[in-house]
Amino acid sequence: MIQSMTGYAGVQEVDAAVCYALELRSLNHRYLKLSIKLPEFLQFLEGDMDRVLRARLARGSVTFTLRVHSEGTSGVAPINVAALKHYVDQLSQVDLPTGVQGTVDLATAATLPGVCGSAAPDDDARDLQRKIVEALTHRALDDLIAMRRKEGDVLAEDLRGSCDAVRALLARVEVRAPNVVDEYHARLKTRVETLLKGGGLELETDGLMREVAIFAERCDISEEIARLRSHLDQFAQLCERGEQVGRTLDFLNQELLREANTIASKSNDAEIARSVVEIKGWIDRLREQAQNVE
Repeated sequence: MIQSMTGYAGVQEVDAAVCYALELRSLNHRYLKLSIKLPEFLQFLEGDMDRVLRARLARGSVTFTLRVHSEGTSGVAPINVAALKHYVDQLSQVDLPTGVQGTVDLATAATLPGVCGSAAPDDDARDLQRKIVEALTHRALDDLIAMRRKEGDVLAEDLRGSCDAVRALLARVEVRAPNVVDEYHARLKTRVETLLKGGGLELETDGLMREVAIFAERCDISEEIARLRSHLDQFAQLCERGEQVGRTLDFLNQELLREANTIASKSNDAEIARSVVEIKGWIDRLREQAQNVE
């Protein structure tokens, strides 16, 4: 079945008293647009997470937000004592002018680069972090895709209902179409007979039939009806396929609307025109719903 582009997933993992909390949010978008938000010390994972997301998602505006904190520290960043001691030692060795005494303010020193926060991880630590975040991302993607599929089931049901409504209206148009030519024939014959009355002229049957034949050819909508039905069948098949068909559905909606407009312009009949207006309303509903499909 088809998938929606809207969804949400939130997962977390605790490793060595460090909590990794990941949120994925997905909204509609014509293409795949990724926004990856990582803590500063995990920025090196951005490229890896981009590849993981693109491998499993095709469309949508997706926001990836990862938060990391150490449990039991109330969110307080650890102090790198070695870095702080190094700064203090260097500041203590500064040669000040005679008579000037200097003191080291620890609060100010704590704002220096590298003092607050963990030291840069080595390669082994980075590999471990990469594995944890990648596994967490796949878990979140599983949940997100499950939600998008559930939303897709609702979308598919709505799309099928809209297609059925168009088919019902199209059947009404098909029944009405032959009467258009018959009514034109009767109107034209009556008009010509009225004009010829009193002039002693006779109606030329061949000429009348030729005019009716030209009209019938000009307002023949059988091909448009057949193509519109074919597009509806293809639309339904795509909804059942379950692949990434959103863009194809967008294209089919354009074709459906083109055929409906052609029927309205060729039929030259008020009743058919009213049916086409309703058909176009349902096609617009199909277009809006299809924009939610991945």
